[in-house]
Amino acid sequence: MAQSYDVIVIGSGPGGYIAAIRASQLGLKVAVVEREHLAGICSNWGCIPTKALLRSADVMHTATHAKDYGLTLEGTIKPDVKAIVDRSRGIAHRMNNGVGFLFKKNKVDIIWGEAKLTKPGEIVVSKTTKKPVEPIGPIPKNTLGEGTYTAKHIIIATGARPRALPGIEPDGKLIWTYFEAMKPEEMPKSLLVMGSGAIGIEFASFYRTMGVEVTVVEIMSQVMPVEDVEISALAKKQFERQGMKILLEAKVAKVVKGANSVTATIELKDGKTQEITADRMISAVGVQANIEGIGLEAVGVKTDRGFIVIDGYGKTNVPGLYAIGDVAGPPLLAHKAEHEAVICVEKIAGLPNVHPMDKLKIPGCTYCNPQVASVGLTEAKAKAEGRDIRVGRFSFAANGKAVALGEDQGMVKTIFDKKTGELLGAHMVGAEVTELIQGFVVAMNLETTEEDLMHTIFPHPTISETMKESVLDAYGRALNA
Repeated sequence: MAQSYDVIVIGSGPGGYIAAIRASQLGLKVAVVEREHLAGICSNWGCIPTKALLRSADVMHTATHAKDYGLTLEGTIKPDVKAIVDRSRGIAHRMNNGVGFLFKKNKVDIIWGEAKLTKPGEIVVSKTTKKPVEPIGPIPKNTLGEGTYTAKHIIIATGARPRALPGIEPDGKLIWTYFEAMKPEEMPKSLLVMGSGAIGIEFASFYRTMGVEVTVVEIMSQVMPVEDVEISALAKKQFERQGMKILLEAKVAKVVKGANSVTATIELKDGKTQEITADRMISAVGVQANIEGIGLEAVGVKTDRGFIVIDGYGKTNVPGLYAIGDVAGPPLLAHKAEHEAVICVEKIAGLPNVHPMDKLKIPGCTYCNPQVASVGLTEAKAKAEGRDIRVGRFSFAANGKAVALGEDQGMVKTIFDKKTGELLGAHMVGAEVTELIQGFVVAMNLETTEEDLMHTIFPHPTISETMKESVLDAYGRALNA
């Protein structure tokens, strides 16, 4: 007889494990199906271990600029690739174990294997055929296995994987995805990065700081295409000052593999071509949802452009079936998946006042050097919507704390509705802006106006003062510029 649950979650990434824990907190009987490793891509191969690598790069950058701070370091400073990778992988293992502990603490059952929908409210779990890129921790004890399971509510949280372009497929040796880029056996002398979204530019930043010759090829007219044009331009200028080469409105048309290098033919915007030879290449052209082989067709789940179609609460067109996270469409961010998980489960549990996801209030962060962070409308999008706007800008060069830190290259940009004072968007480039952006996210969620922000006291000296000054600048009242 099939084992029955209130909620079954397929996938244990940021969306999946948060959904399971919240459901358990609300008194529901819960199980999670996982085929590869607990905690998903984010903790094992994405958000967390990449930040460990980038932390090593930050320390490397500070050490190599010690003279700027009146310090003398003797000897040559060079990266120990194995130690850097081992630290990053160790952190991934720790996060993996942490999710296992949370499942045990919250009495969430783990079903190990591959799940397939057979009919509404039912899945069949078979032995996994997925071979992990790297084993990350043992399979937790007391897990359930193959069999048929039923639930009143099934949440699909199967995530996404790197997208490959025809003819330029990653091979794991010369052409990397983020899997290989995260654990190099040795540091290449040169690197070609195809794509300048968050993944591409973060790895470009890491490797460049480590002394690698880096070239970034981006098909769009700006790096980090989803960001505000002005912020993107400032970031690009800093990347190029660091020695990074960036080709915009350019396309990798062909790649020829050598014994230990790749030669790419680049089509430039003027119609000319250029050949670039590099030791390694990273393909960072986006990701695609894991929707294959899970039985969506069998139960009639609607998809669009490779993603499962949902409403603001995670519901699909099939009663009792939900989807959250990357598999449910952009923005493909871990914190979006986590919030979707809570919304979905609280709606299932019948809690009052559950609000649907507002994607305009989801912050985006890129942890390159300098960091980039944003929320809401860009200036271009606000104008395209016909909004009458006020725009404020404030440079880090006029902020005492930023100057004292030696981090005076940055800017905060704010966009307001001229009639109502509503904060429509905020965009930042500079040191630690990924930590600052949440202030504007909170402001937007509380429907804060420019007057509220102007009368808020920001501590001095802090980089956060740039946020208030940007608001003041939008209304011609900046005090330090």
